[in-house]
Amino acid sequence: MAPLQREAPNPLYMQVKEALLDEILSGRCRPHDRLPSERELTQQFDVSRMTVRQALQELARDGAIYTRVGKGTFVAAPKIDQQLRTLTSFSQEMRSRGGQPTSRVLEAREMAASAELAAALQVAVGAPVWMLSRLRLADGVPMAIETTNLPLALCPGLLQHDFSAESLYQVLRSDYDIQPAQADQVIEAALASPREAELLELTLPAAVLRMQRLTRDGAGQPIEFVHSTYRSDRYKFRSLLTVATPSLITGNARNGP
Repeated sequence: MAPLQREAPNPLYMQVKEALLDEILSGRCRPHDRLPSERELTQQFDVSRMTVRQALQELARDGAIYTRVGKGTFVAAPKIDQQLRTLTSFSQEMRSRGGQPTSRVLEAREMAASAELAAALQVAVGAPVWMLSRLRLADGVPMAIETTNLPLALCPGLLQHDFSAESLYQVLRSDYDIQPAQADQVIEAALASPREAELLELTLPAAVLRMQRLTRDGAGQPIEFVHSTYRSDRYKFRSLLTVATPSLITGNARNGP
């Protein structure tokens, strides 16, 4: 790497960032390669540790690198560019991209439906529902925390399955003849809680994407209500928008306030 230009107008931390980014973009540092430690980079660039830390924070914010607590800092793979046009499971999505999905079950139990769950799943308040919370990983890297609630009456005995190894959607199809058909989904930005940061191996403060999804079968019956937290440094969501026809625009304008 070329030496830093200490008389240049751009700050040293930006020069360190650009030098490391050049290593990444050139392919000399490949996805999931471990970067040198802060101490090593301090010696390599002959700058303060604070300068190196600021450069790494900028790279992490841009999604170019990620940190695994206790293991170091690594080059990030390109963000997962997920299309918001089809309803797929996490496992399906990862396999379609050549990744290896795995799950760690955090909690799995029967519970009584809260008012929110009862309204979403169209069951009585207090009705028994399943709660399945999992850490979702791709190639061993934590990607998301997913908590799913399903009506117990719809799929009795569901938790006899090992969802650290099995796909929930596949089990619903094969064992219960339940076919997820459509979903209402809401995504918003948030800051990770300490527990989320621990599970997703993020350094606080860290931005995440929170997703809420209500999935229905072909008859419109709710089958699951999901709350997910995704790493924002590993995900971006894309949707295709089309311009409304002039007649619709005109009609809306006429009928507006």
